[in-house]
Amino acid sequence: MEVILLERIEKLGQMGDVVTVKPGYARNFLLPQKKALRATNQNRGYFDERKAQLEAENLEKRADAEKVQEKMGDLAISIIRSAGDSGQLYGSVNSRDIADGVTAAGFSVTRNQVLMDRPVKMLGLHDYRVRLHPEVEVTVTVNIAQSEDEAAMQLESGKAIIPSQSGEEEDDGDQFVSRFGEEDDEQAGPETVAEPEVMAEAETATETEEEQPESAT
Repeated sequence: MEVILLERIEKLGQMGDVVTVKPGYARNFLLPQKKALRATNQNRGYFDERKAQLEAENLEKRADAEKVQEKMGDLAISIIRSAGDSGQLYGSVNSRDIADGVTAAGFSVTRNQVLMDRPVKMLGLHDYRVRLHPEVEVTVTVNIAQSEDEAAMQLESGKAIIPSQSGEEEDDGDQFVSRFGEEDDEQAGPETVAEPEVMAEAETATETEEEQPESAT
């Protein structure tokens, strides 16, 4: 189907271009959103008559969008979600969540303005484009964390805080080295706890002595 674009459409064309698109894309998106007209002789004449006005309106809207773009600057929004030890979310973050976060920060946008191919399913910092105007976009950092404190730490460090990684220094292996390592043994002196192997040998010897009277009878 041929349509006349009423505004710039990414990867499709500029205002006034006559392009060929799939009928479903035209009927479900371009035409109802008033982003294009069917390329009939009547509509071609209508566009030619209003071209100057449409271009003036577009310039005005673009100027307004550029002002918002400057204000948004390096905008980062925090979204709090629960996640597993690997950092994978219990659920996901979609374009509506991001639009709500941007709106809460003082910039009214809709989910259709957030450009993302698929929902976010991991903790961390994710950059997404928000289209303020067909010719104006801004990048927003989406900071997904399990708490406000973790969100602040992620933003400062520039990397995700994964539960399994953040607990590495306190895992069982490190606790074992700290409690039974050579440095602790030297410092502990006479009160140093016996190593598990020695304790196991002592227990075995005790069991053997207790069993000997029974084998003698």
